[in-house]
Amino acid sequence: MRLAILGSSFNPIHLGHLFLADAVLSELHYDRVILVPAYRSPFKLEAPGMESGARDRLEMAAAAIAGDPRLTVDDCEIRREGVSYTADTIADIIRRYAPDEKPGFIIGDDLAADFPQWNRSDDILAMADIIIARRLHSGVLTIPYPCTQITNSVMEISSGMVRDKITANAAWRYLVPAAARSIIESRGLYGLNPRPAESPAGNLIFRVEEAAREGLSLERFLHSRNTALMAWDMCRRLSAYKLNPELGYLAGMAHDLGKQLSEKEIIKLTKNDGRRISRLEKEKPSLLHGRASAVLLRERFNVHNEDVLEAAALHTLGGKDMGPLAKMVYIADKMEVSREKIDPAVRKLAYTENDLDKIFVTALEQTASWLRAKKLKLSQESLALLEKMRRSSG
Repeated sequence: MRLAILGSSFNPIHLGHLFLADAVLSELHYDRVILVPAYRSPFKLEAPGMESGARDRLEMAAAAIAGDPRLTVDDCEIRREGVSYTADTIADIIRRYAPDEKPGFIIGDDLAADFPQWNRSDDILAMADIIIARRLHSGVLTIPYPCTQITNSVMEISSGMVRDKITANAAWRYLVPAAARSIIESRGLYGLNPRPAESPAGNLIFRVEEAAREGLSLERFLHSRNTALMAWDMCRRLSAYKLNPELGYLAGMAHDLGKQLSEKEIIKLTKNDGRRISRLEKEKPSLLHGRASAVLLRERFNVHNEDVLEAAALHTLGGKDMGPLAKMVYIADKMEVSREKIDPAVRKLAYTENDLDKIFVTALEQTASWLRAKKLKLSQESLALLEKMRRSSG
């Protein structure tokens, strides 16, 4: 196997790192690029937090390359601790990986002139083929040692830029891979305000959204995301209910996870929620998909927030004593923007009305009217809930 090595602080990993690795793979036809996060870079000895943030940097790099077998992450420099010298790393990788030929070692053209002064640079040249990538220059450089220069496009991104933007509360989120962004946000790295304790970790939301995108039809996934966005918006706007918008987004994203399952699978999952299955649900098991989605959230994703589970479970038929998050997801499911034939004035209520129960009654009545027009049955739970809400709002 032909291997190339890309060392960096990866503090944090950003799209420029991954673009460079991809350019080396494409232009020089290596089989794999090994990303090696430094424990303490000899070029950045004064950089704060390198050692204490080593595991965060390692995890962000690993998360960023998920699903791409052409890339891997090696933690040898972090395990070794101390100053991370390239000669030691290359020797270690050759010993463990046993490549078919000398590995490539990637450096930027900003470091090329000083390479002869690196620690044991002659040993590095003996062990590896030097690959010089464009970072500052667009032309071919005159280099006094053997190397290959690639013609990659230059991306104006650096880890320092990302950190500075985070500190300044400027736009940064799409300079890094989504999985790395989730880790930065959930852990409050680089001075970012950490997520509240009651928030679902960003990586959880990312995983649930990926599961929905992969498991549902495209139309159903877009409906789920629109539901999530509307639930997020309502949680933010109706601040009197003190609901975390991320919980609304999570519940909205997950509410149809069970939709694409067979009736047999839906029934099997639903039996794990401990509640009885009504006559109407037995007649039409697809109505159980919300309850199945809640079980999937709990069993596959380890979600135990009762408000989120209730919102997913009850979005289809509703239920007695629904909490505010469950009402918001019910409303969002029925009124989100991809739903056709929704009266714009009715949909606007979700963005203007401050009385959640008033919006909820409107959504219930709209659902009841639609079902009756289709000559479909209303569940006893829905009928009782509608009557209760009419009385309380009247």
